[in-house]
Order: sequence, then structure tokens, then C-alpha cells
Amino acid sequence: MSGILCRSALQLISRPTSCGSAGGGVRRSHWFASVLSLKTSVPLRAEPKKKKKVDPRRELIAKERLKKKLKKLEKIPPELIPIEDFIIPAKCFDETRVRSASKLSFEESERRAMLLKEWSRYKHSQHQGEKAAIEEALKAQTQALEELKLESEELYKAALSPDNGLFPFQRQGPCYTPPIANYEAPDGKYNDITRVYTQ
Repeated sequence: MSGILCRSALQLISRPTSCGSAGGGVRRSHWFASVLSLKTSVPLRAEPKKKKKVDPRRELIAKERLKKKLKKLEKIPPELIPIEDFIIPAKCFDETRVRSASKLSFEESERRAMLLKEWSRYKHSQHQGEKAAIEEALKAQTQALEELKLESEELYKAALSPDNGLFPFQRQGPCYTPPIANYEAPDGKYNDITRVYTQ
């Protein structure tokens, strides 16, 4: 392994430079170092920042000012965050914004009144028909149960017992893929317009 590395390093050194001169290896520069040499960064000529000497009295005065400001802020009661759902916009109080009812002609109002009466008559007759059908069914049911009671007491009790299989309910969920454990469904795309209040 070390022999392969040495050979590749020698090939790199023996390549011609960008100027076209053969031999001599890579151009002598602090940016382009030889493969065999150690890599070092360019020394940065910068002085460390001098620390400013701070007067301890000034620090104490600044701290006292901050304490006074904090005391003033504590005295002011916190502002309550308004609930926007209960605030009625000003445009709703405008009394001029009243929608006037469209004026109908006499013929149109009569036509609508006749349609409403006809609809109420139709719904009344439908309701009466449903009531009559339910009463007839109940009468037929009670008559059939009385006849069954005369024939067999066991069949009568079986007829009165509730049938659990009358309304079968079967439910089958999605089964194309197994459920992912600890999956959190995304909320979807929405624009958050909630106002943030700072106290």
C-alpha cells in the first residue's frame, strides 16, 4: 500500500507545471504544497482585540438604571389580550347599511302564496298517508301475534323476543397497507394569521 502511495506521489511531482516546464513538481506557492510535504495554513496577521477598561462605577450606575426601569414596568398592570371573536367591527354599526326587501308585483306575490298553500296541502296529505300506513301495519301485527298466541305459545314468545341479526353491521377499514406506528398526520396547508401580543 505504501509503495502505491509513493509511486502516485512521484507521478504528481514529475508532472509539468501550468507554465509548461517539465520537472520541478508543483508550483512553489503557499497555496499549492507538495503531496509529501506537511499542509499548513497561511499565518493570519491579526492582533487580538484590546479589552476596553470599564469603570466599575459606570457599571453600577447602569445596573441601578435597569433596576429602576424594571420597578416601573412592574407597577404598570399587564394589558389584556383582546378576544377578536367578541369584537364587532365598526362597519356593522353603520345604520345606513340596511338591505331593503325587493318589491314584488301583485301577481308574483299571489303566485308564491298559492304555491306555498299547495305545498302545505301536499305535505299534509303525505303525512296523513304515512300515519294511516303505520296504523294498518300495527293492526296487522297485533292481529298476527294474537293468532300466533292461539297456535303456539313458544312461537309467540320467539316472535316477541328482539332479533339481533335484523340489522347486521359490518365494518371494514382500509387494508391496503399496514398502519405506521407512531405516525402523526400532517395538519395540511393553512395560513396562520394569529396575532402575537407582547407585554
